[in-house]
Amino acid sequence: MPKALKNRASKQGYISTTQPLLEGFVTPFSKQLNACNRWVVLARRIPWDELVSIYNRQLGNSKTGASSVNPRVVLGSLIIKHICSLSDRETIDQIQENMYMQYFIGYSSFSDEAPFDASLFVEIRNRLGIDEINAMNERIISLANTKNDASPPSKDQGPPCAPPEDPSTAVVNSEEKKTESQLPASAITHHGKLLMDATACPQDIRYPTDLNLLNDAREKSEDLIDFLYAGCGDINKPRTYREEARKKYLGIAQKKKKSKKEIRKGIRKQLGYLKRNIKSIHRLLDCYGLRIPFDAHQHKYFLVIQTLYDQQAYMHEKKTHSVGNRIVSIHQPHVRPIVRGKATADVEFGAKIQVSLMNGYAFLEELSWEAFNEGTRLMAAIEQYRKRLGYYPQEVAADKVYCNRENRRSLKELGITLRAKPLGRPSAVKTEHVSPGERNPIEGKFGQAKTAYGMNRIKARLQSTSESWIATIVLVLNLVKLTREALYSLMSKWICLFRNANAEEPYSISTSAGMLRGSTYPG
Repeated sequence: MPKALKNRASKQGYISTTQPLLEGFVTPFSKQLNACNRWVVLARRIPWDELVSIYNRQLGNSKTGASSVNPRVVLGSLIIKHICSLSDRETIDQIQENMYMQYFIGYSSFSDEAPFDASLFVEIRNRLGIDEINAMNERIISLANTKNDASPPSKDQGPPCAPPEDPSTAVVNSEEKKTESQLPASAITHHGKLLMDATACPQDIRYPTDLNLLNDAREKSEDLIDFLYAGCGDINKPRTYREEARKKYLGIAQKKKKSKKEIRKGIRKQLGYLKRNIKSIHRLLDCYGLRIPFDAHQHKYFLVIQTLYDQQAYMHEKKTHSVGNRIVSIHQPHVRPIVRGKATADVEFGAKIQVSLMNGYAFLEELSWEAFNEGTRLMAAIEQYRKRLGYYPQEVAADKVYCNRENRRSLKELGITLRAKPLGRPSAVKTEHVSPGERNPIEGKFGQAKTAYGMNRIKARLQSTSESWIATIVLVLNLVKLTREALYSLMSKWICLFRNANAEEPYSISTSAGMLRGSTYPG
C-alpha cells in the first residue's frame, strides 16, 4: 500500500534558545520589491495627482501657514487603515514596520520612523468629507475605465502574479469592446446594468434603553452643576440626590427580569431627578449674567440633555415609544434608529446609505441619519448614472421597494428595462423576470464592506468623521476591485507576449500553467 503524501513542516534546525542580535539578523532588503505585491500594483493604479489636488483644496494654506504633511502619505495611510481594517494607532505601527506600505504612500526608501501621529487621523476625517471622498472615488473609476497602467513583465521580473485567462473568453471580450468602440458616443443611449440597494451602517454605541439614557443624562447634568458651582462664589450648592438616584437606577438595571411596571416607575424617578438638575443649572447660569461659562463641548451636552428630557417626558406621558428625531445617545446625538426588520436586528442605530453598483464598482448615492424611503431616490440615481457615463442603463435590478408604480412608469418612458416582479396577479403565461440571485453582487458588496472593512461598526464619534469613515470604506471596495483587475490585466498582457514569442508553437494552457508553477497570487 503506497504511503500517503503529506506536507511536511519546515526542516530548519533549532539553533539556540536566544534570539540572534540585530547585527547578525539577515534581512532581505538588498533585494528589490516584488512588482506583483498588492501595494505596488495599487500604487501604480491610483491617480495620486488627482487625489492630492482634491485634498489640497481642503487645507486652505497654499499661500500662508505652515507646511502640511505630504498629501500622498495622508491619503495612503487612510486607504491602508480601511483596507486592513486597523485602528488609528495600529495603522501607524504597520506602516512603520512594512516596507511595501511605505512604498505605497510614496517613500523612496525604508524608514523606521512614524509618518505622523495617530491623532491626526481625526483631523484628516474632518477635512475629507463625504463630498471630497466621493469625488476621489468617481475620479479613480473614470480613470480606471480609460487607462491601464499595467505592463507586461520583463524577463528579470519573474513569473506573473495571476492565473491565465481563458483564451476563448479573452477573444470574445476583445471583440465586444471593439464593436462598442466603433460606435460614436452620441449613438449609445442605453448600455449597462444598474443595481440599487440600501443598508444601515450601525454606529459603535451601547444599545439604547430609556432608563440608561436618562441615567447618562442625569450623571452628565451633575457634572455641569459641579462645574457651574465652582465659579459661582458664596452660594449654596443645589441638591442633586445623586447617591439616591444611582441606587434606584441600579436596583432596576441589575435585575435579570424587569417588568414593564418596574421599568416605567424607574423612568419616572429618573425624569424627576433630571428635571430638578436642569432647573438647578438654569439658576446657576443666572449667577453669570450674560456670560455663558460653558465651552462648546459642555454647551452641546446641555442642549442634548434638555432635548432628551423633553422627548422622554413626552413618551412617558403619552405611553408611546416613538418620537421624532429621537436621541439614542447623548454622546452622539446625530445617531438615529433605523428600522430594518431583519432577522438579526429589527432596529439598527446609525446612518442609512444607498449604494449603486455599476460594472462591479460601488458608488455612494446618498447618506442620511434619518430613515428614508428608497423608492423616492431611484430616478435621481438613474440621472446620476447618465451624468457619469453619458447614457442611461439598459437594465435596472432593484428591490421591490424601488419598484412602485411611479418608478415603473418613469423607467418605461426612458426605455429602461426593470428586472423585477410585475405588479398585480401573477400571469398564467410564464415570462422571464428577475432571477433569485440576480441582485447577489450588491448584497455581496454590503457583506464585504461589513465583514472585511468594518462597516457594521462605525467607530468614529462625530457626524462628519462618521460620514467620512463610511465613504472611505466604499472607496476601498473599488480600490480592491481595481487591484484585482490590474493583476489580471498584467497576466493577459504577459500571455500575449508569450504567444508572440512562441508563434511557431501551438498555445496550450497546460504549457503556461507549467511555467507558472511555484508562483503565488498575492491575495
